[in-house]
Amino acid sequence: MAIWRDHLLPRIVDKACARGDFEEPRRRTLAGVRGDVVEIGFGSGHNLAYYPATVERIRAVEPSTVARRLAEPRIAATGIPVEFVGLDGQQLALPDGCADTAVSTFTLCTIPDVARALDDLRRVLRPGGRLHFLEHGLSPDPKVAVWQHRLTPIQKRVFGGCHFDRPVADLLTAAGFELVELHNSYLPGPKTPSYLYAGIARPA
Repeated sequence: MAIWRDHLLPRIVDKACARGDFEEPRRRTLAGVRGDVVEIGFGSGHNLAYYPATVERIRAVEPSTVARRLAEPRIAATGIPVEFVGLDGQQLALPDGCADTAVSTFTLCTIPDVARALDDLRRVLRPGGRLHFLEHGLSPDPKVAVWQHRLTPIQKRVFGGCHFDRPVADLLTAAGFELVELHNSYLPGPKTPSYLYAGIARPA
């Protein structure tokens, strides 16, 4: 199981996150990101190509050694300084108020304690800071949601704790964020894994 989790799964996720239909949601979500950025679930660096010139530095949180290694060519291709600052998005090894922007893409589905992670993101944001997010989660369509609930236990076991059925917008507001922008849509293909929450939130 450790071989699957630690070595094979990060490579599968790297390929999955390279899907062409992720390009526009990433571009839209990361527009306006600026200054010192904290990105949780940095993965293999797929967001780097979409960060605007207003980004000065990225402090990346990523638990997978393989994902960090896969990110190296993407980091080398960008002019943005990237520093890995920890392994756990639930407990950031960063001081209060150190970031202008926080970023989470396809990460909140997997973090075991989402409330704790969002509390810590709120802590590290400076006054006026914002969280840019792109996540998949619970669909408002009951016919889709019922399958999301049914399949999530299997999904969690196979894909490193990933949930199909987290209500992302509700989780953000419960953690003390106010939604500034929210765009919902389905990606092409099966609806169970593909309902997106994309937008910007700020500490309330």
